[in-house]
Amino acid sequence: MARKGAALMQLLDAVLIAVVVEQVDPASVFGAGGAKGWCERNEVSTATFYRHKQRIELDGRWEPKSRRPHSSPRRTPVEVEEAIVEWRGKLQGDNGAENIHYQLQAVAQREGWSAKGWHVPPRSTINKVLRRHGLLESNPKKRPKSSYKRFQYARPRDCYQIDATEVILAGGAKATVFEVLDDCTRTLVATLVADAETAKAAVAAINKAFDDYGIPAMVLSDNGTAFTAKRTKGAQSQFTRFVTESGARLIHSSPYHPQTNGKVERHHRTFKQWLDRQPHRPATQAALQRACDRYQQFHNTERRHSAVNMPPAQAWANAAMLGGPEHLPRQLDATIGHHSVSNSGVISVGHSTVSVGRAHAGMKVTVLRNGDHVTVFRLTGDVLGHLHLDRDKRYQGQLHAPAA
Repeated sequence: MARKGAALMQLLDAVLIAVVVEQVDPASVFGAGGAKGWCERNEVSTATFYRHKQRIELDGRWEPKSRRPHSSPRRTPVEVEEAIVEWRGKLQGDNGAENIHYQLQAVAQREGWSAKGWHVPPRSTINKVLRRHGLLESNPKKRPKSSYKRFQYARPRDCYQIDATEVILAGGAKATVFEVLDDCTRTLVATLVADAETAKAAVAAINKAFDDYGIPAMVLSDNGTAFTAKRTKGAQSQFTRFVTESGARLIHSSPYHPQTNGKVERHHRTFKQWLDRQPHRPATQAALQRACDRYQQFHNTERRHSAVNMPPAQAWANAAMLGGPEHLPRQLDATIGHHSVSNSGVISVGHSTVSVGRAHAGMKVTVLRNGDHVTVFRLTGDVLGHLHLDRDKRYQGQLHAPAA
């Protein structure tokens, strides 16, 4: 029906152009009854006929007028768009829509946007503005943030994560940077530059964090040789001794529990991106340490972290309570417990009984429970085993040993 109507309007326009523009005899074009008769035969209203005729008389042809409104009151003001583009450039590596939105909130308050009828647009609008200006690259392969399940401790100093990364100096020499991150607030509590990833350097880094920010309830590390004594069976590493003698519990990241070193490992990339943007590459370890100190100040006090929606130092200051060795760590998504293995080799997890093994009777262990998944750690931080709880059974049986 719509096609028929469009074809009829095209016929009407052709007839009117012949009569009005080309001066063809109306009688030969309209036939019997003139214009009125033509309209009746073709079921075209006289109002439509004369509207088209008037437009053709004025313009020489018929063009449908745009229905777009003369103004767009909801469109982002030009000045706000300019501010979005400006902050896209200023923020460089941290120039996503969330960080731009955060910076614009301060700009809006400082410059009185509300009095001008302006507001800080949402993240979706900021992305549209960036796309209009050719500043947004689509990345369909990138995993959406909503698909991630975060595991986070509830208080500052509940858990510190430590890890090391390699950095190339200006002359081509290699250096190692240890970073210690507070899990809850993402505060960078220590950075330390060393020759290599050694136990001595790891102890120095975690000691620096303890001195500056206090001792946490737990320390999380990977299974690197700087943090464990894997090569000497049954031995306790220098790092383990220092952490446990300081009063904190140590666990090593494992595929069997949700709490991995992912936050501090991701932070290495953020630090290296910042380092790459600096005008001069550090040429010595001392220069690199000075750069790390500047970055720590910037990260903690100036850079908004998306996980806490503010600079980490502000999140730490806003905390109602700090964790530490005297408090059990409180995870938002899991529970932590400290247990002693009974003489019969079992521990109680909620209403369930789990067998750790008689060989471990009397041992102090750390138990991390996420839903129905339980992981048991030695005081050295090594995984003893894991299992899924069966809620229909009280006795759960033996822990599954970790993979070699």
